[in-house]
Amino acid sequence: MSTVLVTGGTGKLGRAVVERLEDRERETRVLSRKPGAGRAVGDLRTGAGLEDAVEGVNVVVHCATTYGRDDVVAARRLVDAIIRTGGAPHLVNISIVGVDRIPLPYYRAKLAAEEVISGSGLPWTNLRTTQFHDLLATIFDVQRWLPVTLAPNGFRFQPVDIGTVADCLAGLAVHPPVGRAPDLGGPRIHSIRELAEIHHSVVRRRRPILSPRLPGKAVRAYAEGWNLVPDNARGTVTFEEFLRERVSR
Repeated sequence: MSTVLVTGGTGKLGRAVVERLEDRERETRVLSRKPGAGRAVGDLRTGAGLEDAVEGVNVVVHCATTYGRDDVVAARRLVDAIIRTGGAPHLVNISIVGVDRIPLPYYRAKLAAEEVISGSGLPWTNLRTTQFHDLLATIFDVQRWLPVTLAPNGFRFQPVDIGTVADCLAGLAVHPPVGRAPDLGGPRIHSIRELAEIHHSVVRRRRPILSPRLPGKAVRAYAEGWNLVPDNARGTVTFEEFLRERVSR
C-alpha cells in the first residue's frame, strides 16, 4: 500500500484531502509542527524534521501555504528534504489559476513555488484552481461592520468548493504524475457584485453595495478573466449553496 504525506493536512483543504485518501485506503501522514495521532512532526519554514517526515513516502500532496514568500521557502525545504533522503515520491502541488498572469505578490510567490517543484527533478503534478467559496465569503464577512459593502467593478470569480478540489487532488495523488494538470474552476462565474448580492441575501444583510472602478495592472488582469476557467467548470456546489449550508450549521 502506498503512503501519502499531506502538508497542510490540518487545514480545511488538507483535512478534506486526507479524508478522501483514506476512503481510497491509502496510508496517510499529516505534516504538522505539533505532534498528534497520524502526524509527522516537521517545519516547512526551518526544515526541521522534514527528512523523517518524507522518509519512505510514495506521494506528497503539498497543501500547506503561508500566504507569502515563505511559500517559496517551504517548497525548497520540502524538495531538499526529499532529495536528501534519496526518495523520488510523486509531488502533487496546489496552486491558483492566473498566477502567471495576475501581478500580485502572493501570486508571484505561488508561481515561484511551482517552479521550485517543476524544476526539482522529482515526478510532479501541479493543479491550479480558482478561488474557494470560503475566500469569497470572507471578503464580504470582514466588511460586516462597514455601512456599505465594496464590490469593485470589473472583478469576476468562479468560486469552487473545497470538497471538489480535494476530490481532484486525491485522484491525482493515486495516479501517475501528469506535470501541469488542467486548471480547475467552480460551476458558475459571477461578477463580484453578484456574489455580494448572493451573500447579502443568504445572511440577510441590508446595506448598499458600491462598485467603484479601481486602477492597476492586477485589476486589468481580473477584468480580462485570467482568474477564470470557463472550459473546465467542475463540481456542483454553488456559492449560494455553500453559504446556505454554512448558515444552517
